[in-house]
This record gives sequence, structure tokens and C-alpha cells, in this order.
Amino acid sequence: MTVSSLSHPRYGESGVIEADTPNNYQQIVTFADGERLLVNNSDLADLNDAIVSESSERTYPKEYSEAIAALKEQHQQELERLSQEMRIGLQTEATARAEEQVQEQIQSLQRLFKQHKEENIQLQQRLNEMEGLRQLEIENQQLHRRIQELENAVEQRPSQQWGNTMTQQATKALNKQVKLALEKTIDLRSLAQEPPKENAQECLRLMGMALKNLASAMNNTQALEAAAIILGSEPTQGAIAYRAEQLEMLPQAVSDIRAVLAKPGCTWQEFWNVAQEYEVIKQDYWAELTSEEIELIKSLEIASHLPIIGKGSIVAHADPYRTLYVERGEVIEDLGEELMVAWDCWKEQSKKTDRYFREELRFWQPQ
Repeated sequence: MTVSSLSHPRYGESGVIEADTPNNYQQIVTFADGERLLVNNSDLADLNDAIVSESSERTYPKEYSEAIAALKEQHQQELERLSQEMRIGLQTEATARAEEQVQEQIQSLQRLFKQHKEENIQLQQRLNEMEGLRQLEIENQQLHRRIQELENAVEQRPSQQWGNTMTQQATKALNKQVKLALEKTIDLRSLAQEPPKENAQECLRLMGMALKNLASAMNNTQALEAAAIILGSEPTQGAIAYRAEQLEMLPQAVSDIRAVLAKPGCTWQEFWNVAQEYEVIKQDYWAELTSEEIELIKSLEIASHLPIIGKGSIVAHADPYRTLYVERGEVIEDLGEELMVAWDCWKEQSKKTDRYFREELRFWQPQ
């Protein structure tokens, strides 16, 4: 090494670095006269064309610097490759996640579409039923207006202007309308004896209400009797109106009862809490339930009356393969989930009692 700084007292003199560098800023240089000095890197020049860093880094020979530069280049390429792979991986993951979200949205929309379609079908059915009822009501109103027109015409026209012929014609027209209405009434009464197969209760209720309106409009006893037969009430306006209000609750009653029966582990008390609200129409909703639902209700009622094993109960083991199956024991303590039983056959033994779960025991029956 040669001291290249003009301000250094050894300027122009050469020396050799024979010891490890103490830091990144200085070198220990041995000069020709044997003196060893600590010289700054910035004051030295390499005789072998080594690269001297202008920063605070160590000084390396040229061949080392080239190797380091090659390693840095290789490291930089490796970093770029890993970065590229990471970007591709993230893009793939994001694409997969986006596809999954889109698929979930499509499925959700399909379910929503199906639900709306079913609701539209039910709504259309209800609209059709209401339209049929509305048409019948319109016909009743038209018939009522026609009767009033004929009555007014007979009352307003002088008898000498109408004459016997016109009075007879008005009477014939009125009789014809009444006869047609009575024929329809007879048809509805026949339907009451054999109701439609689908949605029978709702159809009969609507028919009964239509007959009630017809009876009110025409003051017709036969129509009133037919409405009473269909609705299952007395043939009076008040009784029929009260019965119609009861039957309006029928769809909701059936829906609520089926909902509670569908619950896992449904008990008789849960069913009764709902059923007692509709006790007045019990026969009506009972006819709407399936045989399986009726059997379930009966089994819940039977189970609600079964005695429960508790303290003081005389029991035997429920497992027929256990010797205690035929032995007699008494529950002496109720521990909640378990029961403490004292067995008669263990009276002479050191162990006289044992603990059992309630389902492991049965009521003892003499053999």
C-alpha cells in the first residue's frame, strides 16, 4: 500500500498490511523502517490496483470484487424469480378465491330465484281463489241489483200503464232469476256432501261464504241452509259468520302445529302450548293432519302420563343380560343425572348400593 494523502506525514511511502483490519475505516500498515501505523483507508492507494471504497466499507482485491458482484447479480436474479413466482401464486390464489365467491353468489341467487318462484306460485294460487270468490260476489251483486230494478219497476209504474201483461212479464223475469239462483244453491249443497279432494277445507269455506252472501242478497232459506251444512254451523247469519271466522284460523293453526311437531325432541307440553290456542277448531285441524302426525301426537300424550323413576321408586335393571334384571331395588337418592339404588339381594354384602343412570333402570315387576 502507498500513502496517497498529501496531509499524511508518510505521504509517498509504501508499506504492507500484515495484520487484520481493526475496523472498516482503517488499516494497520508496516513501513520499510519497521514502524507500524494505523492509517485511514482514504489515505492509502493499492499498488496492485485493488478497489478502494470511498465509503466506510472494507477494501477488496479486484478478483474478489468481481466475484462479489457476480454473487450479487445471481442473488438479485434469484430474488426476482422468487418475486415473480410469489406474484403468480398470489394471482392464482386471488383468482381461485374470486371464482369461489362468484360460485357462492350464483348458488345464492339460484336459491333466491327458486324461493321467489315458489312464492309466486303460491301467490298465483291464492289470487285465483280470490278471483273466483270475487266473481261470485260480483254475480251476487248483479243478481241483487237486478231484483231491485225489477221491484222498483213494478212499484213505480202505474198499474194501468203496465197492465196485467207487463206485470206478469216482470214476475216471470224475477222467477227465472230466483230459479237460476236456487239451482246453483242446490249444486253447492251437493258439493257439501262430497267436498273436493284438494284443499277441501278452504274450498268449502269459500263456498260457504259465497252461499251466505247469496242468502243475504236474496233472503233465501235454502242458500242459508246450504251454507250452514258446508260450514258446520246453525242455519243463522250470526252462527255462520262466527263459524267462518273460526275457519279463517285453520291454515295458521295447521302451520303452527306442524312446526312444533317438526322440532327434534318435541314434548307433549310444547305441542299443547300451541294446540290449546286452536282448541275451538280442534276437529278441523285434526282432519288436516296426516296419519303420521296424528300418531306422533298420540305418542307424545301417552309419554307425558308415564311415571318417572325417582326417589322411592322400586326398580330393577333394564338390561335383560344382567343378573339384576330380576332383582328388586329401591331408589334411595336422586343425584340428578344418576340414581342411587339399594338392592335387596346385596343386604348381606359389604356393598349394598350402586349408582345408575335413569335409562339403565326400569320399574320392578314381580316374576
